[in-house]
Amino acid sequence: MNISILTVFPDLFQPFLNTSLIKRAREKGTVNIQTVSFFSYAKPTERIDAPTFGHGAGMLIKPTIVEQAVNDLEGKYGRAFKVFFSPQGKKLTQPFLQGIYEQIVQQAAYTNQGERNIQDEQREINSSKPHLMLICGRYEGMDARVEEEYANLIISIGDYVIMGGDLPAMVFLEGLLRFVPGVVGRQESVIQDSFTGPFLDHPEYTEPVVWHGKEVPAIVRSGNHSAIQKWQLETAAKKTVREHFDWFRASPMSKQEMDLGASFIPRHYAALMHTDVLVKQELMLEPGQQAQAVIVEGTTSITSLDIHDIARSARTYGLAGYFLVTNLIDQERIAKRLLDFWQAEVGIDYNPERHEALKFVQLTKSFDDCVAAIEEKEGSRPIVIATSARPVSGVASITFEDQAKVWSSGRPVLLVFGTGRGLCPALLQRCDYILPPIKGFTDYNHLSVRSAAAVIFDRWLSWQPT
Repeated sequence: MNISILTVFPDLFQPFLNTSLIKRAREKGTVNIQTVSFFSYAKPTERIDAPTFGHGAGMLIKPTIVEQAVNDLEGKYGRAFKVFFSPQGKKLTQPFLQGIYEQIVQQAAYTNQGERNIQDEQREINSSKPHLMLICGRYEGMDARVEEEYANLIISIGDYVIMGGDLPAMVFLEGLLRFVPGVVGRQESVIQDSFTGPFLDHPEYTEPVVWHGKEVPAIVRSGNHSAIQKWQLETAAKKTVREHFDWFRASPMSKQEMDLGASFIPRHYAALMHTDVLVKQELMLEPGQQAQAVIVEGTTSITSLDIHDIARSARTYGLAGYFLVTNLIDQERIAKRLLDFWQAEVGIDYNPERHEALKFVQLTKSFDDCVAAIEEKEGSRPIVIATSARPVSGVASITFEDQAKVWSSGRPVLLVFGTGRGLCPALLQRCDYILPPIKGFTDYNHLSVRSAAAVIFDRWLSWQPT
């Protein structure tokens, strides 16, 4: 593979390219890497950059300089797959890296087929190999027209800003070259890399057996290869789910991998509160005066739709239980009658799927009863998470990407939903975490509780393969 690196500072790359596996790959001729300065395409007194138009501060590399460089290098090494680097680019991941390598190889094969009439012998030799061009911006980056004209890909290595594209190019190159045959000694080590499948790598150990009071697990030293392999897979799956759920949930996977990963998600429960909630109440004043609406702590009525729809959502996303909480005897009687039908044999015969959703719905009189029931079943108090459209002081806020923070303890999780005007302040103060409210890009914010519950389950627990 021919690799051209266009940069303002070629010297930055010399230690990197003359070290370890990349150095050996260059010495063997597996890859041919040349770093080229943008200054090579400017006259001695000419600047390679110019101020941005408008009121923005900073300088941009001139499009004409990039054009000359691209034309020169493609004239020597054939049509290039051109990569730019920017925080606005597509986020670099392991599957994305592998896909890029495959695109580069495919483009080279297609290009070479159409260029067999090239007469220049040296160019024919060079263009028979894939040509990758890395274009490293500096200052404020690149003129947008340059990326529009030339970029096959614009890549980001993370949501932060650094001083140029040189370090991202090194990160990209080191990851990409692992896919080039002959760069890494054992190709199976590339296949088994973390972030290649749904699970990260398992922990590795070496001598001494005990170090700083920490001992290498006995199973790893047992010599039982099947037991070791099972331990490695389960350890990798648990670490991935508990600490990198964003990766696991975005990965294509088999049914066996999905089941294994799901087994390490802490058990989740939902509670729909019809007590300890805020309700709107008409405050009667003196005769002849108009009544005023006030928000007070109160109770709400159970609805069949909330029972059915939240139960079906909870079952879809793998929750272990769903509590209906009311301290009103009449409301409890109504809900019990409905649940008795669906949880009995007649409900199974009438609609097995609905029975499957409603069989784990449980009536309780209070929030404390929910917590006690979970603690008795799971052996530990649940971590309690609620949502609120109002700011809640004194309770930690989390986002829908904070599973690692919540799941690291391995404790069960209770998601609490309020009816009426939401959970009362006293109950919110008893929660461990508060999730942000569900909101679109409008001023209208009146989701039903069953819709909000489905959205929260999905954002927190769903499989989202990319």
